[in-house]
Amino acid sequence: MKKLLLAASAASLLACGSLSAAHADNMQEHRGGTLRLLARSAAGTLDPHINYTLQYWQVFQPLYDGLVAFRKADGKDGFKIVADIAEDMPQVSDDGKTFTFKIRKGIKFSNGDELGVKDVVASFQRIFKVSGPTSGTFYAGIVGADKCLAETSTCTLEGGVVGDEAAGTVTINITKPDAEFLDKLAMPHAVILPADTPTEDVGSKPIPSTGAYMISAYDPNKGMTMERNPHFKQWSEEAQPDGYPDVVQYDFGLTEEAAVTAIQKGEADWMYDQPPTDRLVELGTKYMDQVHISPLTAWWYAPLNTNLAPFDNEKARQAVAYAVDRNTLVNLFGGKVLGSPVCQVLPPDFPGHVDYCPFTKNPGAKWSAADLDKAKQLVEESGTKGQKVTVIVEDTAVSRSIGVYLQSVLTSIGYQADVKPISPNLQFTYIQNTNNKVQMSVSQWYQDYPAASNFLNILFGCDSFREGSDASVNISGFCDKGIDAKMKQAMDLGVTDQDAANKLWSEVDKEVTDKAAAVALFTPKHVDFVSKRLGNFKFNAQFYWIFTQAWVQ
Repeated sequence: MKKLLLAASAASLLACGSLSAAHADNMQEHRGGTLRLLARSAAGTLDPHINYTLQYWQVFQPLYDGLVAFRKADGKDGFKIVADIAEDMPQVSDDGKTFTFKIRKGIKFSNGDELGVKDVVASFQRIFKVSGPTSGTFYAGIVGADKCLAETSTCTLEGGVVGDEAAGTVTINITKPDAEFLDKLAMPHAVILPADTPTEDVGSKPIPSTGAYMISAYDPNKGMTMERNPHFKQWSEEAQPDGYPDVVQYDFGLTEEAAVTAIQKGEADWMYDQPPTDRLVELGTKYMDQVHISPLTAWWYAPLNTNLAPFDNEKARQAVAYAVDRNTLVNLFGGKVLGSPVCQVLPPDFPGHVDYCPFTKNPGAKWSAADLDKAKQLVEESGTKGQKVTVIVEDTAVSRSIGVYLQSVLTSIGYQADVKPISPNLQFTYIQNTNNKVQMSVSQWYQDYPAASNFLNILFGCDSFREGSDASVNISGFCDKGIDAKMKQAMDLGVTDQDAANKLWSEVDKEVTDKAAAVALFTPKHVDFVSKRLGNFKFNAQFYWIFTQAWVQ
């Protein structure tokens, strides 16, 4: 067996060597130029410890680095975790509670300062000082995190994150083993920033970066310019490869219709937003060579505020779940090629997923049809008929159309409903903050990493809910102590028996679904429409298109 393992390792090294050689050859031939990206709007703060949007998590990949990272590779290879700012994967204690990282020497921030142990320690403290949206979930298991969560401003993580300047190491101690801890360290919320970074949301002010690029200009109303980091020297092609374009220009403000036209004319290279439904046939015929369709582990859903009328009533929530016609929503999104009806939280082919659909004409494994009679009956029984409901959606073509449809559904089962579109730059944080008293909204969730907890615990765990915060990703405000305890049990079980843990997660999925804290709408596929001049398109299963690995002719 040792010989076989050795041979496999050698083959792996040879493959990596040829990959690097190919990358070097391509870099010599294709390096340079300006890559032009488009989005309907910006996506909120530039602070990587706070921002929780796919749009900017994609941007952060060539900008920032953590101790470890998800591999910048095509397809599911992108789920592999590799050493990044750390020289190698950590030394882990036998009890699984101590992780020791050796920090690479010679890495510099874009301002010229060299990264050191002090920056790593300060960055983990900062996650709590800025009340990062995952500080109470992803990083709550670090020793000292309980004190930091109770009093953010004085956070030291004493005994939890320990730096040794002489040895060049950082040791992280956690209170109990966590099978997902390295996944969490690979998230943008754990990237390493300069020790003197302000301990408050930086908003529109770029933070010095370690990656191949830096943000040189930013106006959330107009656009973002990314240029090469003059102090970057590639240390790991897997974790942080050099990029092809010299400049990445990301412009905001065009409608989806205008963005499609701009790409067709060669005035832009890619659009973040999904193309409008009425342009899909055109793109799939005349421009099929420029369209990439990729499966996602994601869902579109409608959070229902469990702490506000009418949806503080479980029957009212269940009524909406019965009334929604998922086929109509799939058609609004672009048809069966791009979406599939869904009833539950965990997406298909995901750890812990077992087909389950209670809110349909014929309850069972799959959604079959809406049941308006059942929905109306539940509204009557709940005593909420006639109440007003406002649905908050993103001001994009697809989200607006879904919002208008949900408005008609709510009206048909007895509510007085309207829909309110908000700029995508603001909507996600707006619907999280309880001060805005959002009753119902439309949102999307794309996996942070492939684990059931990342949907169920993050979106519906008690620790994910924070009143009055823009970073409360449990938008429904759902907190069931019994279900929460079962989620923690599943996370603990995953350390020793992942299969058993996934069985427990499937139970949690059913229980959360039954409570209808959110209405599952559909699971999407991703459409990337690119310009004719763009080459080397790679879709990473973890963070989607790796835009700096594309070249422009």
